[in-house]
Amino acid sequence: MFQIVQKKRLNDSMTQMRVAAPFVARKAQAGQFIILRVNEYGERIPLTIADYDREGGTVDIIFQKVGKTTLLLDTLEEGDAILDFIGPLGKASELEGYRYAAVIGGGAGCAIAYPQAKALHALGAKVDMIAGFRNQDIIILEDEMKAASDNLYLMTDDGSNGHKGFVTDALRRNIEAGAKYDLVVAIGPLPMMKAVCNLTKEYGIKTIISMNSIMIDGTGMCGGCRVTVGGETKFACVDGPDFDGHLVDFDEVMKRSKTYAEMERESAREFNCRLMKQAEQ
Repeated sequence: MFQIVQKKRLNDSMTQMRVAAPFVARKAQAGQFIILRVNEYGERIPLTIADYDREGGTVDIIFQKVGKTTLLLDTLEEGDAILDFIGPLGKASELEGYRYAAVIGGGAGCAIAYPQAKALHALGAKVDMIAGFRNQDIIILEDEMKAASDNLYLMTDDGSNGHKGFVTDALRRNIEAGAKYDLVVAIGPLPMMKAVCNLTKEYGIKTIISMNSIMIDGTGMCGGCRVTVGGETKFACVDGPDFDGHLVDFDEVMKRSKTYAEMERESAREFNCRLMKQAEQ
């Protein structure tokens, strides 16, 4: 059992948990993930490691309440325990040797982009972090992202924070202003990552993306996270989750990612109905 030592609501749909998992914390690196199971009846889901404390023996996870398991996980409070918490899994991000990087996060993807920026900054690279959200009410990790970068650019779709536009707008503006990036890291919704890759390809800038969002069982056995990279079939959970964004077939992945969308929504609706009935009793 893995005790939850801290729980923090980042916004109405996102929660951060700090979990006592010393063996995972001991070897965790940016880009890796864990597999958890809330209880003996629950499904296994992968979640990216948002942060870790080797000395304290803790691992931070951040999740969006979008499905049955994340809704169930959110019912746990500080002092409660998660049944299974296994990792670190996946290949760690290869971030050494870069001088000037732009790290881009979109929405919930900022929880994964943040440790990448933190790792690059610790390695001595200059880091510009660009984060995009629908509006200012759902912005997360602003202080953490500021600390992990030299410059933080927060963009909102509606301009409610005073900076209207997409992450690609800020990225293009920086490049045209003379930013000599030798690496761009983009993590977020598939359409956002595709747009970033299309932009950086124009300028010949190496771009790494994370395919964590399509992972399911985290072991390569289910095949649900398969992705075509440079004409070859790869599996995000064992070959990634990081890949060269200019080689990823985004159109194929986006089409397949919608296959079970309605089933997932129905499962979440049923679980919410049960929670409401329990609260009424």
